[in-house]
Amino acid sequence: MERRGAGLAALGALGRRLLWALPAYAAGLLGLGAGALVLALALYAGWRRRRRARERGLRLAARLQRDEEAAVRAAAAAGLGAARGELPAWVSFPDVERAEWLNKVLAQAWPFFGQYMEKLLVENVAPSIRASNSHLQTFAFTKVDMGEKPLRVLGVRAHPGAHKKQILLDLNISYVGDVQIDVEVKKFFCKAGVKGMQLHGMLRIILEPLLGDVPIVGALTMFFIRRPTLDINWTGMTNLLDIPGLSSMSDTMIMDAISSYLVLPNRLLVPLVPDLHEAAQLRCPLPRGVVRVHLRAARDLRSKDRFMGGLVEGKSDPYAVLRVGTQVVTSRVIDNNLNPTWDEVYEFVVHEVPGQEMEVELFDKDPDQDDLLGRMKLDFGEVLKARVLEEWFPLQEGGRGRLHLRLEWLSLMSDASKLDQVLERNRTIVAKPDPPSAAILVVYLDRAEELPMKKPGKEPNPMVQVSVQDVTRESKVIYNTSAPVWEDAFRFFLHDPVNQDVDIQVKDDPRQSSLGSLSLPLARLLDAPELTLDQPFQLQRSGPGSRLYMKLVLRVLFFDAPENGGPPPTPPGQPDPPASTGGTHRPPHASPDPQFGSEHVLRIHLLEAENLIAKDNFFKGVVRGRSDPYAKVRVAGRVFRSRVVKEDLNPRWNEVYEVIVDNVPGQDVEFDLFDKDIDKDDFLGRCKVPLRRVLSSRIVDEWLPLEEVKSGRLHVRLENLTPSPSAALLEQVLHTNSLLQPARGEELSAALLSVFVDRAADLPLRKGSKPPAAFASLAVRDVSVKTKTCTPTAEPVWDEGFSFLIKRPHVESLELQVKEEGGQPLGALSLPLPQLLASEGLALDGWFPLAGGGPGSQVLLRAQLGVLVSQQPAEAPGEEECGAGGLRQRLLPADSPPEPAEGPRGRLQLTLWYHGDEHKLVAIVHACRKLRPVSKELPDPYVSLVLLPDRSRGTKRKTSVQKKTLNPDFNERFEWDMSLEEASRRKLEAHVKSTLSFMSREKEALGKLHLDLAQVDLSEGGTHWYELRDERSSP
Repeated sequence: MERRGAGLAALGALGRRLLWALPAYAAGLLGLGAGALVLALALYAGWRRRRRARERGLRLAARLQRDEEAAVRAAAAAGLGAARGELPAWVSFPDVERAEWLNKVLAQAWPFFGQYMEKLLVENVAPSIRASNSHLQTFAFTKVDMGEKPLRVLGVRAHPGAHKKQILLDLNISYVGDVQIDVEVKKFFCKAGVKGMQLHGMLRIILEPLLGDVPIVGALTMFFIRRPTLDINWTGMTNLLDIPGLSSMSDTMIMDAISSYLVLPNRLLVPLVPDLHEAAQLRCPLPRGVVRVHLRAARDLRSKDRFMGGLVEGKSDPYAVLRVGTQVVTSRVIDNNLNPTWDEVYEFVVHEVPGQEMEVELFDKDPDQDDLLGRMKLDFGEVLKARVLEEWFPLQEGGRGRLHLRLEWLSLMSDASKLDQVLERNRTIVAKPDPPSAAILVVYLDRAEELPMKKPGKEPNPMVQVSVQDVTRESKVIYNTSAPVWEDAFRFFLHDPVNQDVDIQVKDDPRQSSLGSLSLPLARLLDAPELTLDQPFQLQRSGPGSRLYMKLVLRVLFFDAPENGGPPPTPPGQPDPPASTGGTHRPPHASPDPQFGSEHVLRIHLLEAENLIAKDNFFKGVVRGRSDPYAKVRVAGRVFRSRVVKEDLNPRWNEVYEVIVDNVPGQDVEFDLFDKDIDKDDFLGRCKVPLRRVLSSRIVDEWLPLEEVKSGRLHVRLENLTPSPSAALLEQVLHTNSLLQPARGEELSAALLSVFVDRAADLPLRKGSKPPAAFASLAVRDVSVKTKTCTPTAEPVWDEGFSFLIKRPHVESLELQVKEEGGQPLGALSLPLPQLLASEGLALDGWFPLAGGGPGSQVLLRAQLGVLVSQQPAEAPGEEECGAGGLRQRLLPADSPPEPAEGPRGRLQLTLWYHGDEHKLVAIVHACRKLRPVSKELPDPYVSLVLLPDRSRGTKRKTSVQKKTLNPDFNERFEWDMSLEEASRRKLEAHVKSTLSFMSREKEALGKLHLDLAQVDLSEGGTHWYELRDERSSP
């Protein structure tokens, strides 16, 4: 056998040799020369080399991913406390877990789900549609194909429920499917269909009740906490709906249908055990509470009404839309006012806390299309925590606009002992459009029996109307039965439960003829145990045995927070009007409110994204392209837009934005990614971070999964900078900013200037003795703001505060001008910021003379400066760290000596370890920091590695070149095939160099590192920073 195997091997070797001679034989047979043969062999060799390089790259990438996951899991198991920025999001934030196993299950089960949907639509839905209308008797589903792209779960978060028999799961779902459903109504020769659909949202699944027997869980309850986003591609006759305005209408109608089943307060219940007694309560549980929203006012709204082609700026006609799930209310319109006052009260039922949000959008009423003036969101968990929350909330996409809301949490009480107290308090509330509620009524409509038949032998189609005062709710219609089962529920707000009744009408649907009625005084509920009635009720004007089975539950809405007798909050920087001074006495100092100077500065590092979806496809999708991504960042009414990265699904921006923020709850830092196109930019995903989380944790550095798309994540780093009144830190901050300064973008801010303009005195009179209607404008660099315009007076009182980001406090100044309403100057003040740096506490407070005004013209203001010091915990003086989030500079102590002129040439971050399974030495070059340029221009650095003593080409490795930077990031991996013993005898030499020009082969040496691998624990490995030395220095 061995001889036979050797013979076969020899024959195989001979055959391969003959195959190499085949091209020469073919060339001679075809009469081709030696040049053609050499060219063909060169093309083949190049193709083979590229193929091997591609396969080697794929194997390397797969190995790197496996090694990274293994290292991360090992670090997590050993509790090594790796930095948050260096771990994947699913490790750094274990409350949101990856659901790849679930996606594999969904992918495997998706074809069978398609079979189920086809059976459901054809055998159940189609007959119901045909029976509902005589014109649809020929309705049929001609094609039901759920496609090959399954629903994906991007993340799962599990948390305990309100009690021990409940488990909550939040699933971030994304469906970008190739579904195709065609329908036909043969009678009208009508064909229509859907080809392609996208659905994105947060689906909550409640496992309740938990049982002591299989299947352990009694039922599944599913719903969307907020309305999901839906995009449908219509086909067939419905392509007419692609006309602008009609397509959105069709999607909205379907979204409303989905909301009626799956968006709170509506739920989909899937019982897992037969005869589940809690089915009605699970389908419509009692609310967690009620939030009473006082819509007070808004200020500084944008002007949207313009005249004469935009030359004349008018005002706006604002109104507000408040939305909580499917609950939507709209305020009245305030005409021609940028500071409207509504003083309206609305009440919303709250089911899930935290999680359920209130969205408020402000619009300008127009004859054609209303313009957006701003929006805000607030999680009701904040209201539950505070019990009463009253703030001026900043508006997203609304500039400096703010909205004044007061929100009160009303608890549900199961006894009537506090009802009189509630009614007494409600009488003191001036509410419109409706009076405040004192209680809430939930009617669980179960079933009816022995309903009368209007025609002999013909069963009725019963439905129920439930009315309280002027509010009526209707149940669904149950066809052809005298014993219908509805299992429905209705909620009503009650203003005076002592004197109100609930009226119930059972009707036959087609003719709306009565099958019976019932009127029940709600006072009966007030005397019932736990304010609940659960029993059959005899119907009046019906059959002798006609009964309606219902459960009525009443709950008193009690406000258990202490009454706040203080004045309402005022917009930031605007205190309450001062009390009368009883004469012309002038206060010596400004009187800002306690919130003045409490702002923070949010520094947003937009770093990179990866695995974005490709939107630029060619030849109708046959050839897949890439995307040209850019990002929009929204926070505190500001919108920032990044540059466009061409043709890259893993773009790197490395851009920094700064914005002044306050601690008002409900604010988010929102990121929207788009693909830049010639016509309309395509959506690539969105994500957000609660601002309060950044302010409390000071630094958030993480990869955020993109929502509403099937793949992609965004890497951001958010830092809360708190102003400090210490001039000693300024030089260190300026030095740090020079290191952190990105290649693109504005200069980083070093301080925050807060200015409170109180009042002015002795302004010059105009037109004889007529006092001016004055306002003040303030400017720092190219940023300018202005106060309100006061009524005509020589001593106007503004009481307004403003904040400015300061780049270089040593050279900048605050410019203030007081002007008349028409624009004529009344006086000016220039305040150099070095005066603030030299003052105690970096603040000046008092009267300042106005140049160019009257002889005694003055302005009263307070100006204070705060140095923006990083709040990162200092681990070691001078230490800096580069994880996935980039450079994190630690401030040096105030008494640290300056860095000597001669010394290290910078720092290099390396990871070294020996891969025992593959017998390879592995090195990862992460980054360099604080390189020293040799010339005036910024270098184009790269890192060259060589294993000594062998300087041959086989041991050399080189990173890519980073353009124009002293702090390059590489994150590149290199390998050498050798044993651990041989690796321990080697020395690693790293050279950091810069290319001088495209045409020159000369390199500029920036520093080198000589590392003896015998002193490195290669079996364990590790990531460390190493000092670079001069090229001329000895090892």
